[in-house]
Amino acid sequence: MMIDNIIMVAAIISLCVGALGVLFGALGLLRLGDVYQRMHGAGIIDTGGAGLILFGLLLASPDWTVSVRLVLIGLLLGLTSPTATHAIARAAHFAGVKPLLKTSSGAQTDKEADV
Repeated sequence: MMIDNIIMVAAIISLCVGALGVLFGALGLLRLGDVYQRMHGAGIIDTGGAGLILFGLLLASPDWTVSVRLVLIGLLLGLTSPTATHAIARAAHFAGVKPLLKTSSGAQTDKEADV
């Protein structure tokens, strides 16, 4: 009985932290400047947020068949997310998209001053 309560509390904490990860990643997609920076926000959503949500659901799953499905979804997400992020970065690089090199205050960075 006591172990069930501990597992449920861990599941709730994992779900809440995962939801915060998704929220912060979504804010990153809205606030960040260019495609390279926005990929970081998308990576937070994929790995951090969705991974923790899947882990919380795995802890709270009532049946082993549901657990197997959640593990398979997590493996699929873990394999496809970095591949998709790399493909987007590579396509942006070959399309000639330059990274945003200015800081938030508008001052030039060292790389930009050398050019």
